Amino acid sequence: MTNYSSKPIPVVVAGALGRMGTEVIKAIYQNPQYSLIGAIDTSTGKEGLDIGEELGIGKLDIPITADFEGCLCVASQTANKSDQSPKAVIVDFTHPSVVYNHTRTAIAYGVCPVIGTTGLSPQQIIELEEFALKASVGVAVIPNFSVGMVLLQQAAAVASSFYDFAELTELHHNQKADAPSGTCIKTAELIEELGKSFNKPLVEEKESLAGSRGGLRESGLRIHSIRLPGLVAHQEVIFGSLGETYTLRHDTIDRSAYMPGVKLAINKVIYLNGLVYGLEKLI
Repeated sequence: MTNYSSKPIPVVVAGALGRMGTEVIKAIYQNPQYSLIGAIDTSTGKEGLDIGEELGIGKLDIPITADFEGCLCVASQTANKSDQSPKAVIVDFTHPSVVYNHTRTAIAYGVCPVIGTTGLSPQQIIELEEFALKASVGVAVIPNFSVGMVLLQQAAAVASSFYDFAELTELHHNQKADAPSGTCIKTAELIEELGKSFNKPLVEEKESLAGSRGGLRESGLRIHSIRLPGLVAHQEVIFGSLGETYTLRHDTIDRSAYMPGVKLAINKVIYLNGLVYGLEKLI
């Protein structure tokens, strides 16, 4: 395997002016492991402005662009200057409506996507996995970059062996476009890996307000989504049994908590040949 450790990894950030994109740029721009080579954002009136000046971290000589493919083309050429150059990486925190096309396009250009945007369907992930394998490009689809969340998910998967009743609640800021969150769906998937059913009904339930019992998965798990200003990202899994409940909760207080996971994904994705789903696959 090629050792790229002595050369900085070229990085493009999509959604550069968003909450997560801003944090990613701040985390990598001074780090000698990385070379920020592109900032993509479609915010009105921002085309051509210097991303560093817009974020208040000083001029970086990286103009903001809305040209996604053009930026990927430059990234691909930058990374292919020599056999010893690391592959380029694009970190995507944009919108569920565009993330599938963004990921396919990045793979086509040979740029390794690290996808933090949630909203990809299981079928889309399968299609991207097949495309990545054919192209021999590493892809990391990460619903949540927090190590603490990975630990919660692993604990929930273990607990599912002992409990037959469980419900999940995820809480996010009110500008999050998708519900439930990709993180919460991933948690449910891990709980369901045993193949058992949950929450066998003991009475005939009736909702006087549609949706008040949350979203129902085939396994019987229910997911509740809350959107409020003041929240960042929070998740709770409650298991119930006779005489007890077991509660797992993770709270993200600041988005800087995600940056160690983002950097880990960038460092690992350039060595992958295909797609991985979930930060736990890279730890």
